[in-house]
Amino acid sequence: MMTTTSPDSTITRAVAIAQRRSARRRFRPRRLLLGLGGIVTFLALWELVSRTGLVNPVYLPPASEVLVQFGINLTLTGFWGAVGVTVGTWALGMLIAFVLAAPIGIVIGLSGFLRRATRSTIEFLRPIPSVGLIPLAVLVFAEPLQQSLLIVVYGAFWQILVQVLYGVGDVDTVAMATARSYGFGWWQRVRDVVFPTMLPYLVTGVRLAAAVALILAVTAELVIGGSPGLGREIGLSRDAGLYPSTYALVLATGLLGVVINVGVRVVERRLLSWHQSVRGDV
Repeated sequence: MMTTTSPDSTITRAVAIAQRRSARRRFRPRRLLLGLGGIVTFLALWELVSRTGLVNPVYLPPASEVLVQFGINLTLTGFWGAVGVTVGTWALGMLIAFVLAAPIGIVIGLSGFLRRATRSTIEFLRPIPSVGLIPLAVLVFAEPLQQSLLIVVYGAFWQILVQVLYGVGDVDTVAMATARSYGFGWWQRVRDVVFPTMLPYLVTGVRLAAAVALILAVTAELVIGGSPGLGREIGLSRDAGLYPSTYALVLATGLLGVVINVGVRVVERRLLSWHQSVRGDV
């Protein structure tokens, strides 16, 4: 028996959806306040531990001093120059990793032979720590930027590649067979069948790679001599005994990571506005 949906039920459902959306909006300030409360609590504990001498205040300056130094850093041209170098290294490394990993993952994922042939190699290379390549980077490349890029690209590449392989593996075989029966070429199958299924995995890989790439960019600058950026500034402040400045630079690195994560999340919501993971119950 065929059933029809009445206009009243449709309106009721639309109102219920609008109410759920409104409820989520109302809870956002509460979540924001809880997050700010956690930060304030952490800073207060930091201040208390340093002021009471539980930890030597020479090596762990009070949070108030670090925040003052952080404010001073925001007015310095050299600080923003270091931030620009770190962000530039991160962005270029992410771009190279994406351009390499996405197509390679699609090609390998669509070929059963290549999946079997490369599985052992991928599982062998992927766990190698990127920082373990620092001696190799120093030996192979003369420029600090190239040395940092090798480390960043290596770490970000595997995050994206593995997620792309998972995404291609999740493609419905019936849909692929149907596309072949309709005469779809290889590129058309990738565009119309593989890509929509793979996109959520790809975005997840980029989000994971973004965090890893920033960590590796700062680590490379900290370890490799002559490599400019926030990592180098942290090392110089530490060696000079300017510990409030050291912690202020570390704090800046953390805030940079938050900004990058928020930016990637915004892009993710826009690209996957049609996906269940973003739409939620709606």
